[in-house]
Amino acid sequence: MDPSHDALKVDARPEGAAKEESAPEVSVVIPCLNESETVGTCVRKALDAMKAAGIAGEVIVADNGSADGAERVAREAGARVVDAPLKGYGNALMFGIAASRGRFIVMGDADDSYDFGDTPKFVERLRGGDELVMGCRLPSGGGSIEPGAMKPLHRWFGNPGLSFLVRWMFGAPIHDVYCGMRGFSRDLYDRLAMRCTGMEFAIEMIVKASLFKRRIGEVPITLHRDGRTKHRGHLRSFRDGWRSLRFYLLYSPKWLFMAPGIALFALGMLGYALAIPGVKIGAAKLDVHTLLVASLLLLLGQQAFHFAITARTFAVTEGLLPPSPALDRFLSAINLERGIVIGLAVAAVGVGLIAWASNEWRQAGFGALDYGRTMRLVIPGVTLAAMGVQSVLASFIVSLLQMARRRG
Repeated sequence: MDPSHDALKVDARPEGAAKEESAPEVSVVIPCLNESETVGTCVRKALDAMKAAGIAGEVIVADNGSADGAERVAREAGARVVDAPLKGYGNALMFGIAASRGRFIVMGDADDSYDFGDTPKFVERLRGGDELVMGCRLPSGGGSIEPGAMKPLHRWFGNPGLSFLVRWMFGAPIHDVYCGMRGFSRDLYDRLAMRCTGMEFAIEMIVKASLFKRRIGEVPITLHRDGRTKHRGHLRSFRDGWRSLRFYLLYSPKWLFMAPGIALFALGMLGYALAIPGVKIGAAKLDVHTLLVASLLLLLGQQAFHFAITARTFAVTEGLLPPSPALDRFLSAINLERGIVIGLAVAAVGVGLIAWASNEWRQAGFGALDYGRTMRLVIPGVTLAAMGVQSVLASFIVSLLQMARRRG
């Protein structure tokens, strides 16, 4: 171990043995899995940078089951090594952060692609009031990428595309969603109650901080070539890209359910407006077949709307999403009793249309009917009956979720 690092008071004792007065200001947390080639370099860069900047800090390496002696290398470089027995990028960081003692936390990968000499830049922004400070490797945010440091697919398509989505869907003021080097306050970390145990951990932090309107900053950095030679990186382009997109959708009932639901319902209403009177468009006459497809769109749209309300209520109840004034107003206006009344009224209209068609069949001696006319009664009748029943059931489900919310 380099004696020059002693001045930083890196504490290798168990967490419980550390005295409160010796707690560092900054903890650098590095997840590690079989990165003996590079982890020592990362640790030394972080320690040297904090010493040069006069920052009282420590380096925690969260070892996720390395079999190449990485934990020994990290210890010799001056880090405190903690065991992260549960597999996964998020799990490793959770164990490392739990063992750290700093007021601020800076995290980064152990492959030497991030320069931990930049640690003071993140600390300066955190001291200035930012709660989450993202590194940015992309030129759009002032960063830079060394030749060969990032795959072209990631540089030109995957990362910019997914970063655009996180800005558009969640209002995150960042340019590089996948940057693994970032700093954040312990208070923010505790408030976010992180849940993802895999690579989604990094995205969850950005999405939640944005949704809860926390103060987010960005620091331009340089991405260097991966320093490892013995094995390739842990990132898998298409698998991890899909996992990111899946996370975005799960955390956005608005885009997953509400927006598609409104679009489907509007198309269904348009179909009804054209098919009920039998409008002709060119040589094509929109008849009961169009009406049937329009009913499908109405049912899917209504179901998506119910899913949006249910999902948002659950997410708020569980602390996954912040409270929504719009949702509160809606649930106040359409409570369980009103939902039941509205649903039963809609279903009653549907049953009435079916009864009307049935009466016409009775008057015809239960024989052949005017297909075009009766189907214009039966199809809307069946649709309204189904929508009414679904509304009643959805009202009960949302009310049940609200009971859990009130308990909290």
